[in-house]
Amino acid sequence: MLLSTAHISRLKAILFVIALLPFLRLLTFVFLDKLGANPIEFITRNTGDWTLYFLCITLCVTPARKLFGWPWLIRMRRMLGLFAFFYAALHFTTFLWFDHFFDWQEMWKDVLKRPFITVGFSAFVLLIPLALTSTNKMIKRLGGKRWQYLHRLVYVIAPLGILHYYWMKAGKHDLSQPILFGLIVAALLMLRLWWRWFGRDPVVVTRA
Repeated sequence: MLLSTAHISRLKAILFVIALLPFLRLLTFVFLDKLGANPIEFITRNTGDWTLYFLCITLCVTPARKLFGWPWLIRMRRMLGLFAFFYAALHFTTFLWFDHFFDWQEMWKDVLKRPFITVGFSAFVLLIPLALTSTNKMIKRLGGKRWQYLHRLVYVIAPLGILHYYWMKAGKHDLSQPILFGLIVAALLMLRLWWRWFGRDPVVVTRA
């Protein structure tokens, strides 16, 4: 299915608004005092969940493009990746602000002492260069191949994010969601390995 530039621009605008809705919902809850008994936990959980959602959606773009023959999907991938970074930044800011009141020294102690925070912080740090090099200007400056190699860090970031989530939930004996995220990401990464090893694209299901 081929789309015109105008259609793609409209789709990107719609996607931008949809991707911003979780943040607007969170702001609404803040102003209406609907964050529950533990507001910090609510914000932390909400921003962390949406970071993982957008990481998974971003990883879905290439398989969906190949399986359904929708080349225009690739034009959405950078925006989805930036929203993953946006929610990850909110997640980290919540940790730095409400847990440590911008005390960087105490934050570092927490990062080094608690493995699940170490892993989550590592994933966030690895997201930063991806966000900084997401513009067309940076693609030209780095060159297409080097840019692609750099952005393959997402294949490390997503598992680290899930491990962070798994360890956090393990203390509460609630592993259903981390396992689900893990299975989704594992399937998406295995698809990429399959295509790389066998050197062929899948059969396209639909094409218009």
